[in-house]
Amino acid sequence: MTFDLAILGAGPAGAAAAVEASLLGMRSLVIDEQVAAGGQVYRASPPISSGDPDGDRLRASLAGCSASVRLVHRLWNVERDDDGFRLLAIGPEGAFEARARSLIVAAGAQERFVPFRGWELPGVMGLASATILIKAQRLLPGRNVVVAGAGPLLYAVAHGILDGGGRVVALVDAQPRSAWWMPDLLSRPDLLVRGMSWLAALRRAKVPILRASVVDAVAREGDGLSATVQGRAIACDAVCCGFGLMPATDVTRLLGATHSFDAALGGWHVVVDDQQRCDVPGLYAAGDVAGIRGAASAPHQGRIAARAVAGAAIGSTRERDGASRFGVAMNRAAQVGDYVISSIAPDVTMCVCERLPRSVIEAAIDDGCVTINDVKGATRCGMGPCGGRMCEDAVARLIAIKTSCTRRDVGMATGRPPLRPVALDAIAGDFDYEALPMPAPAPL
Repeated sequence: MTFDLAILGAGPAGAAAAVEASLLGMRSLVIDEQVAAGGQVYRASPPISSGDPDGDRLRASLAGCSASVRLVHRLWNVERDDDGFRLLAIGPEGAFEARARSLIVAAGAQERFVPFRGWELPGVMGLASATILIKAQRLLPGRNVVVAGAGPLLYAVAHGILDGGGRVVALVDAQPRSAWWMPDLLSRPDLLVRGMSWLAALRRAKVPILRASVVDAVAREGDGLSATVQGRAIACDAVCCGFGLMPATDVTRLLGATHSFDAALGGWHVVVDDQQRCDVPGLYAAGDVAGIRGAASAPHQGRIAARAVAGAAIGSTRERDGASRFGVAMNRAAQVGDYVISSIAPDVTMCVCERLPRSVIEAAIDDGCVTINDVKGATRCGMGPCGGRMCEDAVARLIAIKTSCTRRDVGMATGRPPLRPVALDAIAGDFDYEALPMPAPAPL
């Protein structure tokens, strides 16, 4: 199947790009791993609505346009050749392959984790994981939950647990109260009011809010868990923890696009020009993959990218840039200092997939590993099923601390397929082993 344009992601940026491409007469394909369009911010599970009218409008507009939408398709590889891009995915009916002359990556963001003792235990999950349970499955992560980390998702998850009938036994905010006072928050008074209503609900529920604090450890206690915060043990049955978002750059890394590190934009992000173009011919990026700017900015970026692909007039970018202010400010609120990395004990697991504690990572750094790829090659850190999404940021920060280098010096891991874990038999398909061409044995 050949298309004028392929769009990776059906969130606010990808859906807007697809609708705009349809209006411009392009034959487009949208691929998304989830069961419903909307991305994380408007996540829903049919036939359940997200309860957000903006998300329902997004899904309706995408369904009403001419784009071919492939949901529940896991993209595992993308290749570029002279004719454009070859996309390989696994869907409900097996392997799926398509080609497109141009590609818009609207893959969104991924969660940032900070390891602590016990973070790999059952019942401990990311804030984004908790959001998926609450929004898409209408399930609570637990009945008595510690919600910890930094950024706006911290308060959104805590409010969602209360709204679902659960109990937040403590909200542990790594930031002091002063970190939330930013003029750019006034650029979206509606979202500011919503955040204040979440905080008011927490206060009405008498939820203890521990500021400038982090979870030091989680341990099993009977049938539940015990979270330690500033020497205080807090009984719970789940811990939800996360430290903001990072651009999901695995596809753009795989395709060799230029990236830049900017903490204000979530860290490593793909570099785009004013028309959302990357420096790889035919490749564009829209939404948080080009820097964490929030859901309000993403549709503007998606439309601009689609118009750029079609060679149409872009128009003013003022709305896109104005809408970014609030999202960038929210991202700053999620950033915490290097003390959270420096305080990780030597025996605490940093790479869960490969079961690597800080002591092993640190030994590799002491032996001369100065980049994330060096550590990856020496220890297999980041080579497990998560592809480094859970450990890479913390390990890179540790390298920077130990070597007194900048994050730009430490670099990011080279993109490699498969982009997501896939079953080998789904890729290989049916074949006769006896029919495979086998070379003759090499002479002794």
